[in-house]
Amino acid sequence: MPQLRKSILRPLIVALAALTSFTGSFCQAAKTESKPSSKYAYVTLQNYLTQQRAAAGLKSRTLKVGDVTWTYSEGGSAQNPPVLLIHGLAGNRDNWNRVAQFLTPYYHVIIPDLPASGETHIPANFDVSVPNVTQQLRQFAEVLNITEKLNLAGHSLGGSIATVYAAQYPFDTQSLFLLNSAGIYRNASTKYAKNPDILKNLIVSRPGDLDDVLNTIMLNPPSVPYALKKAQESILISQADQTRKVIDQVVALNKIYTPESFARLTSAVEAPTLILWGKQDKIINVEAAEELKSLLKRAEAPVILNNVGHVPMLEADRLVAQHYLPFLTRSQQMKNPLADKLIPLN
Repeated sequence: MPQLRKSILRPLIVALAALTSFTGSFCQAAKTESKPSSKYAYVTLQNYLTQQRAAAGLKSRTLKVGDVTWTYSEGGSAQNPPVLLIHGLAGNRDNWNRVAQFLTPYYHVIIPDLPASGETHIPANFDVSVPNVTQQLRQFAEVLNITEKLNLAGHSLGGSIATVYAAQYPFDTQSLFLLNSAGIYRNASTKYAKNPDILKNLIVSRPGDLDDVLNTIMLNPPSVPYALKKAQESILISQADQTRKVIDQVVALNKIYTPESFARLTSAVEAPTLILWGKQDKIINVEAAEELKSLLKRAEAPVILNNVGHVPMLEADRLVAQHYLPFLTRSQQMKNPLADKLIPLN
């Protein structure tokens, strides 16, 4: 582990330096404006996120593919193995920044804002169901030319999307990393897992909602400066209707799929899989991790992080990286079991 500590220390220091620089400028501004205007708060948030992405070795890009105008972050050399990081419900690409800083020195990292999230633009009548979003994500990956030996990681609903992708494209998926992954579990015991419609209670739709949501999804939410929190809350409020549509799709899928059909889906995944869960997850209880492992062909023993809730990437980014990097190294050396079954056309 000494090499790992050394490899993550430098980007961590860079990130902290950027954060310190931002915090200093924020505090200076706060002296003259104790409650920033919404415009000022939004600009402040964007400046902070730009610095955070830069510290992680990421750049913002846009790409139009069909009806979707994708906004995504990209970092690392395109000559390195590709890693596609997928955020969860009501999240965005910046949820992964803290983990991405540890990946970009060694991998080609792509982090999109999913349709109906972040800054990715879609038509008003766009189908935001998991199957369609997965198909759109595949087209996005094809245009970026990252489909071959793709390493997928997904959090929460993003874990469902990553699982569907890996099941549909088993020849192309090199590895799969699932964090507090959504699914149809027999051992689901939280009210949210049993009835996804209750997730609507976690939609930030009015001022003050964000604090309540953060305290539900995280065990120890990080301290956030006032300006950043209000700006993020405003953005989430503006996206509330789209978030409701996504939840409606999740509810519809839960009526169609059963634990048995979910098990058949996951059994089609050929890629080596790492499962990581926050032990104090109030959204999808930790017992689901072991159940998910039993459904996957090549899953390692789940990693359970104590004192962590539903969002490990934000609550324990360094621990997530410490487990993910060695897994990525191991999985790059593994051969796809389907490879020997292919018959050359010539």
